[in-house]
Amino acid sequence: MAIQTIQEQEEQQEPNRGRSYWRWSKQDFFPEPSFSNLTSYKASLSKTCPRLKDRLLDRSSDAFELVELRKASENSMRKCLTWWDLLWLSFGSVVGSGIFTITGLEAHDVGPSIVVAYAVAGLSALLSSFCYTEFAVEIPVAGGSFSYLRVELGDFIAFIAASNILLEAVVGSAGLGRSWSSYLASLITDNADFLRFKVSFLAEGFNLLDPVAVLVLLVANGIAMSGTKMTSVLNWISSIISSFIIVFIIVVGFIRGKTSNLDPFFPEGAKGVFEAAAVVYWSYTGFDMVATMAEETKKPSRDIPVGLVGSMAIITVVYCLMALVLTMMQKYTDIDVNAPYSVAFSKIGMNWAKYLVGICALKGMTTSLLVGSLGQARYTTQISRAHMIPPWFALVHPKTGTPINATLLVTITSAIVAFFSSLDVLSSVFSFSTLFIFMLIAVALLVRRYYVKDVTPKNDLFKFLGCLFVVVASCVGGTIVWNLNSGGWIGYVVAALVWFLGTLAMALLSKHRVPKVWGVPLVPWLPSLSIGMNIFLIGSLGTVAFYRFFICSAVMFIYYLLVGVHATYDVAHQSEQDSNDQEGK
Repeated sequence: MAIQTIQEQEEQQEPNRGRSYWRWSKQDFFPEPSFSNLTSYKASLSKTCPRLKDRLLDRSSDAFELVELRKASENSMRKCLTWWDLLWLSFGSVVGSGIFTITGLEAHDVGPSIVVAYAVAGLSALLSSFCYTEFAVEIPVAGGSFSYLRVELGDFIAFIAASNILLEAVVGSAGLGRSWSSYLASLITDNADFLRFKVSFLAEGFNLLDPVAVLVLLVANGIAMSGTKMTSVLNWISSIISSFIIVFIIVVGFIRGKTSNLDPFFPEGAKGVFEAAAVVYWSYTGFDMVATMAEETKKPSRDIPVGLVGSMAIITVVYCLMALVLTMMQKYTDIDVNAPYSVAFSKIGMNWAKYLVGICALKGMTTSLLVGSLGQARYTTQISRAHMIPPWFALVHPKTGTPINATLLVTITSAIVAFFSSLDVLSSVFSFSTLFIFMLIAVALLVRRYYVKDVTPKNDLFKFLGCLFVVVASCVGGTIVWNLNSGGWIGYVVAALVWFLGTLAMALLSKHRVPKVWGVPLVPWLPSLSIGMNIFLIGSLGTVAFYRFFICSAVMFIYYLLVGVHATYDVAHQSEQDSNDQEGK
């Protein structure tokens, strides 16, 4: 039986452009030739190894991501955002998802040194935001890090990123939903689990059922589906109000706080600081969502640098100050892990402020859910445009200009996870995925600067790869020495020296690409430092986080072997055939 080409199938689908947005045929979910029938699928499975090899070496291009993949959505997203929108989208997403959720959890363990942990994580996030900004300006598409990695590191690495992006989307939204429920409960009673139901037949960490978290996720995602500009306006109005309350928290915290509560400042030592930094990195996630909005930004070259880099610098200072006043208002051992600021104000006799802080926290987490809904759906849209998941999720609604199908996928999945999973279970998984992707983005930026296909001589490529290997290996080695607590200062000095020499050697190599509009300064030093910090923070996570990460990755890899590799192979080779046909004409 002859296998249909994607081109033939697309011609058959052409009438679909006039059909209802809501369609459910097999052709909408699996249009690739490999899935046309059972015989085709069995034949494709028998070719898994050569196809996997093909995908490992394949790289996309700027033009393909910017032009060709967008056609899968049938309708365009609307360019309606400015630098003002992006600045507040970043602020609303990051601040809402961070300071009101994970701070109490970590400050309860590491005490006042949580301030240093936030500074370390903030520096790492700022370096990552530099890398994201250069990519977002040059490749302004909805896919964010997925598209950047697909262009520079290849299809398979992009899938690894895609699987972790989807994991981030689900876990991040679920964690925010649980925190929203905790803060609402704190306004009613001192028990943060007041609105949850405990069941005995599930394991610890999964036995507190949270229907409120599910409800708030459904409402926030519903608003995000209605329109990008409306969601942005609601976000910046709410974020401006929240910023005034944050100033109030900081001022009152310094006035009513006690410096005696800052002693001891490092109860868990330096190791505790870096372990906390690895977890509170969750607090800085969200800025990458701004990069996914590039496709809907009016002037990406101007608006994205202001929105990303400017907001991250401000947010880092805000986080450090808020963490400091929290540990001044209460002894760190007394900090509530679920609703730290509301309970802290209640303990110092300002019950009215407790409600104000609780409302601000709810408002902040709500805006974070709104922005997260926008960004996560756009990640999912680009991933489905590439056929790594069914292209049905890439469709953009003609009236709202938003990817409703992609939003529903993230919403339903995260609501199920939020219903069962506790905050501490979610945070470690989320931090690992985030740090891993940010490390890959820094590597991809170096590849973009030093390697251009068919331009860079092989000799220069091998030199660059050697330097990159030295940089990554030295960072891994230093992290291992830190965690084994062996070798003393000599091990750290050796690792740092090797990292420095590897980066210096890379700096002496010729760069084969120059940014057209906006570029990361001090390349390769800043991206190399970003790689080191992200690897170090990954190494500071507990072993449980590693197990969860690798188990999730293994499950996703099985999906890739059964579905993803065949779908992307079909699309890539049909695109090549179409290009050759056009050249022949």
